[in-house]
Formats: sequence, structure tokens, C-alpha cells
Amino acid sequence: MTVQLLVHYPDQRLRLIAAPVTAFDASLRTLAVDLLDTVRAAPGIGITAPHIGVSMRVVTLDLPGSDAPHTYVNPEIVWRSEETILHEEGSISMPGVNERVERAARVRVRYRDIDGHERAEEADGLRAVCHQHEIDQLDGIFWIQHLSALRRNRLVARYEKIQRGR
Repeated sequence: MTVQLLVHYPDQRLRLIAAPVTAFDASLRTLAVDLLDTVRAAPGIGITAPHIGVSMRVVTLDLPGSDAPHTYVNPEIVWRSEETILHEEGSISMPGVNERVERAARVRVRYRDIDGHERAEEADGLRAVCHQHEIDQLDGIFWIQHLSALRRNRLVARYEKIQRGR
């Protein structure tokens, strides 16, 4: 088990656009295992390589009720429903705070698996929210950017207070 150190907000590495994966090799497999070990230790349900300081387009989701964790390499959303949902979100890079965010209710994601095979997946509910949240992170968009300035400022102040108390 290799739990990696998390990059915490407001670290500027969370604002970088992650690079596409081009090599589907042993180092990618190691990264995928490290992401899973780290998200489970956090604890969390989703993680990207940038959350551990690696600027690569890799996401691991370990959702409750799912039969197995799943790693998505170079994921992209190719379709979003017009219908939206509000869902409570947070981040392992900003522990202790969460807020409701509006997202598309359903998405279609194209990605490569750990072996480089092209795949596609349609998702709704929590899985759709997680895809949008984590792919935003790969694009350098931290989840709180979806909040109004007032809600974002209050959430950051709450987070900073929690951090001072640790």
C-alpha cells in the first residue's frame, strides 16, 4: 500500500491543466494503485493524479455501492444532459468542508482504460457528479469555482478556520 501525500488547497498545482497520458506502462499502473490507496486512506470517493502532485490526466473513482473501483485515463465528457441536479461536493484536497453544486444530471465520458483501450461510459447521479468534478480538476478547475463568490468566500473562511485548529 502506497499512500501518497495530498496537495491541499490553495496549492497552485490544483489550478494546472493536467497533461494527457501517452505511455500505458508499469508507471501508470503504479500511479493507479497509488491513487486508489490514497483515496481510500483520505478517505474519499474520487481522486485525480494532480491531487497527489502528478500532472497527468488520470482519475480513480471508488464509489459506495459500486462493485469495484475504476480508473479513467484521459477522460473527457462528450455529452451532458440539460437536466441538472444539486449535489453535496467536497475535496480530499480541502478536507472538512462541502457545499451543494449544480451539475448535469447525466454525462457520457470517453476515456482509456489502464491498458490504453478506448472506452465510453454513461453515468447519472453520484457517478455523473464525480466525473464532472474530477475532470474539472484535470482541467485546473477546482470545485469551489462553481460556487458564487459569496458562498466560495464563506467556504474558504470555514476551511481556513479548520486548518488553523489542526
